[in-house]
Amino acid sequence: MRITKIELLHADGGWRTISFLKLSTDEGLTGWSEYNETVWNPGLTPVVQAISAAAIGRDPRAFASIAAVLHASLKLTPGGLGCQAVAAVENACIDVAAKAAGVPAYRLLGGPVRARIPVYWSHAGLFRATIPDAFERDAGSPPVRGPEDYKALGAEIRAKGFTALKTNPVIFGGPDGRRGGTMANTGIRATPDLDLAGAGRGYPLAGLIDQLEALRDGAGPDMEIMLDLNFSLRGEGMRRVAGALDHLGLAWMEIDTDVPAALADVRGGLMTPVASLESLHGMAQYRPWLEQRACDVVLIDPMWNGVYSALRIAALADAFGFNVAVHNCYGRLGDRQAAAFAALAPNLRIMEMEPDDVRWHADLVDAPLALEDSALLLDERIGWGCDPDEVAIRAHPPRPDPTRPWLA
Repeated sequence: MRITKIELLHADGGWRTISFLKLSTDEGLTGWSEYNETVWNPGLTPVVQAISAAAIGRDPRAFASIAAVLHASLKLTPGGLGCQAVAAVENACIDVAAKAAGVPAYRLLGGPVRARIPVYWSHAGLFRATIPDAFERDAGSPPVRGPEDYKALGAEIRAKGFTALKTNPVIFGGPDGRRGGTMANTGIRATPDLDLAGAGRGYPLAGLIDQLEALRDGAGPDMEIMLDLNFSLRGEGMRRVAGALDHLGLAWMEIDTDVPAALADVRGGLMTPVASLESLHGMAQYRPWLEQRACDVVLIDPMWNGVYSALRIAALADAFGFNVAVHNCYGRLGDRQAAAFAALAPNLRIMEMEPDDVRWHADLVDAPLALEDSALLLDERIGWGCDPDEVAIRAHPPRPDPTRPWLA
């Protein structure tokens, strides 16, 4: 079997574009993967196009070999866009290999360890607050206009069967009196404004506590609540903000930084577990963080690393005694890719997913995973278990973006 063609397809995902890689073979089998280009990784699609050309003519069933060859071409520029591009090819090859063997991808890779994948509701309230009108129009969900609306949201998430959720700090209001929300942790800060927590210059600590307490009131005492602080804080800010929230009984605080020792210092002063490392690529990037025991829960993204490669990272984390959680805030094919990883990692803590989505998102694939009692249920469909619906993709073309014309 040989790869004969690789194509990239894109669909409107409301506030982002949903992208797919389609891999054709000389034996008529087709492999698919989902990948994700956003404002955080602009230019990924052209890199996928360039990297994937080297896979033409190779046997997709040798996905580990293909990934190794493609990574070898990136030795001078490891990680980042290159790793994510290799992962898109690797994941499509895994799909073909499993289809050729007539088994689900998780069985091809040696599993499952578990047939029910525990999941949590991600970005609870974030998009309903920051783009309320668009979200109400495209997703049909009630907007979040202020901290008080988080109580109703918590109750809604509980009513839909979830037992865990994650939220993000949101600032409401503004000098113009607007009630819309703004994400407090933008992920990139050129100045240390948000380090000045409680000093009246930056971090909305009181509002964040109100937000978390409202979610707790609505969701109930048994709901696991996680908070994502992302890359918004440096060492001082991490200590002050995390310390001020330590009494709330969060399931974890998700904190990102470029300095392992700084995160280890924060972790050492908290009762609340710290989750981190979602932005890392490859075992070599993870190793120093594990050696310094910088966090409690290791986050791994199978879409960015490739499912096979992500399992190697999970095994490395297991050797250091860490649980892992799945970073997965993508589409329904992405859910299946992530679920295959989650089914195989013996040290799995939980998997992220994005249930609050545009109305047509599930239509982009032919068989989304079933969800029951805050768990995704594995099935016996071969490959990833679903294929993108090309008719539905064409029916929902991406919205024009002059900064990224290649997504058209």
